[in-house]
Amino acid sequence: MTQSAAAYELAQVNISRLQAPLDSPQLKDFVDALDPVNAVADAADGFVWRLQSDEGNATDVSVFGDDWLIINLTVWRDPDALTAFMYQGRHRELLARRNEWFERIREAMTALWWVPAGHRPTVAEAEERLLHLRAHGATAYAFTLRTSFPPGETRPLLEPQGTSAP
Repeated sequence: MTQSAAAYELAQVNISRLQAPLDSPQLKDFVDALDPVNAVADAADGFVWRLQSDEGNATDVSVFGDDWLIINLTVWRDPDALTAFMYQGRHRELLARRNEWFERIREAMTALWWVPAGHRPTVAEAEERLLHLRAHGATAYAFTLRTSFPPGETRPLLEPQGTSAP
């Protein structure tokens, strides 16, 4: 890894809109899988950090002021480490079932961005990056796995009038 890349880590946010309350029978399999999947993530090569409340996950952390949205906010060494975790094992099984638990949303619900090594992004920062991606598409400030950018410091583009949350 180059010195420039080592100075940065990859932040990732994804939000999902629940189809039912977390304590409903419909979401039981999802809720039961949270701790095991988080344990796999915590031990994954390239994993750095994840947002969690006292409950050990982030399901009770507010995002966009919407009680039906849940957030996953993590930091990884690089896109390869994130991708390796996302598409294998238990997490892959959950991805395959996501339509059972979450509404289908057309706008971007996932954003990536580079942070200085050691920085832990806030929910407000994650919301800002997600809104930026929705308003401008993939840029170095907020991007996707399909359209990524190299590590480095970035600034947001000017926001158009009327950008709003989900």
